[in-house]
This record gives sequence, C-alpha cells and structure tokens, in this order.
Amino acid sequence: MSRVSKPYEIVERALELSTTDGLVVIADEHSSANLRWAGNALTTNGVTRGRTLTVIATVDGAKGTASGVVSRSAVTADDLEPLVRAAEAAARGAGPAEDAQPLASGVPSSPDFTDAPAETGSEVFADFAPALGDAFSRARAGGRELYGFANHELNSTYLGTSTGLRLRHDQPTGTLELNAKSPDRTRSAWAGRSTRDFKDVDPAALDAELAQRLRWAERRIELPAGRYETLLPPTAVADLLIYQLWSSTARDAVEGRTVFSKPGGGTRLGETLAPLPLTLRSDPHAPGLESSPFVIAHSSGDSGSVFDNGLPLAPTDWVREGKLERLTTTRHTAGLTGLPVSPAIDNLVLDGGGERSLEEMVAATTGRALLLTCLWYIREVDPATLLLTGLTRDGVYLVEDGEVVGEVNNFRFNESPVDLLSRASEAGRTEKTLPREWGDWFTRAAMPALRIPDFNMSSVSQGV
Repeated sequence: MSRVSKPYEIVERALELSTTDGLVVIADEHSSANLRWAGNALTTNGVTRGRTLTVIATVDGAKGTASGVVSRSAVTADDLEPLVRAAEAAARGAGPAEDAQPLASGVPSSPDFTDAPAETGSEVFADFAPALGDAFSRARAGGRELYGFANHELNSTYLGTSTGLRLRHDQPTGTLELNAKSPDRTRSAWAGRSTRDFKDVDPAALDAELAQRLRWAERRIELPAGRYETLLPPTAVADLLIYQLWSSTARDAVEGRTVFSKPGGGTRLGETLAPLPLTLRSDPHAPGLESSPFVIAHSSGDSGSVFDNGLPLAPTDWVREGKLERLTTTRHTAGLTGLPVSPAIDNLVLDGGGERSLEEMVAATTGRALLLTCLWYIREVDPATLLLTGLTRDGVYLVEDGEVVGEVNNFRFNESPVDLLSRASEAGRTEKTLPREWGDWFTRAAMPALRIPDFNMSSVSQGV
C-alpha cells in the first residue's frame, strides 16, 4: 500500500523532493456520477474516481527563469520522485519563459487544506431520479420520447507552492440536457440546466416546456434567409458572450489582432459597446455560480500563466453599464500592456436591468419575430470583428403579435457578439443557464434573453 495517499500529503511530499528554485504542485481529486436515458427509460449510470497531479518546476538560469510542466494521472507515492524530476528536467531543458514572474506568496492558507477531498456519487440524484421517472411517465402518456443525460462532477484541487501557498478549492459542476422528440422523429426540442447539486432542477417543469415546444412544431412554416427580429434565449446569449470573453485578452487587443483593438493603436477600453446598461462580469463568489477564488493554471497561454497559480481573484466587470471596462491579463501581460492584472474567472454574468422573462418578452412582441432555442457549431470567421458563424438547433419558432404560431426551418447565422450588444433593444431578466455549445468547458453562467431587431440569418440550414 502506498505510504502517501492523501492529496495534501502528495503535495507536501512533492514539494520536499524539489531541487529547483521554485515548485508548484496541483493535485486534482476528481469524482463524477452520471445518468443517461433514451426513449423514456434509463439506459446507463456510473460513478468514477480519479487523481491527476501537475508539477510545475521553475529554474532561474543565466538567461532568465524557465518552467517545466508535467501532469500524470493515478499518482501514488512511488510515482512522485520521477514526476518531480521530469518537471525539473523539462524546466532545465527549456528556454526562458516569456511569462516568468515570482511565484505568488502571502496568500492565507485554506483552513481545509488537510481535509479529505469532497466526493460525489449516485446519491446526488436521490431526488432527481424519481422525479425524472415521473417525467418519463407523463411523456409516454403525452406521446413524446425523452432522451438525455445528467452529469455531476466534484473536483477538489489542492495547490501548494515552494513560496508557502497551501490552497484548496472544491468545485461541483452539474449539467442536465433533456431532449424531447415526437415518435416519428420529425419534431425535436431541447432544454438544459446548470446546477451545483441537482436540488434546483425540476424534470416536470422541463418536460412541460418541451411538450409546449413540440406542440408549436406541429405547424411548420418555411422562411427564407434574411434579417429578423430575434429573441435570443439565455443559453444562446451565454454561448456568444463566453466566446467574447475568451477573445478578450489584453495582449492581443494591444497588438491590433482583435475586435477590442483600437484602429491606429491601443485598445477600445472605455468605449461604449452597448446603449443598454449592460454589465458583463465575473465573480468567484457569485451565488449559485461559485468558482475558484484563486488562479489555478495547469499550463501557460495568453489567458493564464503557471506563474500566477494561487493569485487571489476578485469580482471583475468586463463591461460596465455598456462600456468596455477590462480585458483579461496575467501579471506578465498586464506588465506588457500597462493594464491592471485581471485574470480570467470561471463564471460569467450579464446584467441588463430587465425584469421580463423570455415568455413575457415573447408576449410583448409586436409584428413578427423569431424565437430561438439554442445555437451550436459556433466557429470564428473574423477575429478583427469577432464575426462568428453557427447554426440554430432544436427549434426555431415564429412569433406573431405576441403568440408563437409555428416552427420554422433552421438557419446558419453570421453575427458578432460585440455587434449584437450594440444593437440589442431589450434585455430580459438574468437567470442561471447552461450554454449548449460550450457546456463541456464552461458551465457557470447567468444571462438574460436579448431582443435583437435584425439578427442575421445568413442562409437556410437543414440541421435539426
């Protein structure tokens, strides 16, 4: 049996083994539980456990500080020394790291650093699973079939450094995706939810929402490509603005490569992006969207640096009252650009001051508009404008004078999220949502629905 098995002991022992100038050790203890279903019946379920250890060694050579990063799974005490030596060898063999900074220090230790990792299991579905079974019965009686999956993960991260940091964060992540189909497969509708513990997910309400959408789809209306007033639901807004956040690195903007670059040099910080009082923000302590309050970086890039591991994170407004307020920086890129240190944070909230639900926004529509369900297959076309293309999926509905009158064909769209913010005529009530496209990588989001007067449906799509 391994002499060292507890995560914090693994971290401490790896630090003791170091022979280089600096060491960062990140132990990730991961557990997950899942359910899958098809045709109104559960098909599979499972529980997994795992451990990944990342060792980041730094050496200060004649030409500057270099770093070496090595990650391995299922690490035991016997694996530690070879892993540390591999990271040290990688550091000694690397050239100076462009993002080199002194390792963070002086951050108070987490009081639970030596506690056992948190774990999830099938018990997380104790209330959800019976309610899902009831939804299967209602769907079967209503002539529809439910497909989908529920997944819950719990990641306990232990971060230790040679500068004395001892930090711990437990991150629960739950996602639910539910798809309803007519028995002949000609009609389909989707709903998704993000959750920390599945206690705030109501399968009955989701099934009722999908049943209504399938009823709307009983009437089919073909529409050509063009610009339409469009109601973007929170999930679609999240997918677009997450991509915007990922594209908002300060260095790229200063170097003239992004939509946030100012013609002639500099950035667009301080410019008004939206006439509505929209605030796009991240906060590690946002209720229901809590994320790590310190930097966890397993590798370096424009949006993160291994040298910043353990750096405290604070609430950050990226766009405030419609004006571009911050771009993402590491300590290194903050120094290059002269901008404040603003590391990325693992959640995103858009507040627009609206009070209407999506349903109320539909009811308030005059004339003709499109109501979307979600977006997918989003790809970048032009970084200079952040023009994106993608497809609608699982239901586009026609609204006429406040009522949904039928389902229309799917479209390919071409739009920039930055441009959409400048054209939005209404923002609804902010609510927690699950991004459809980016849900595997970014789940903690709260968005309002947005009304866009002239959303560009560039071509008709045969997708469903």
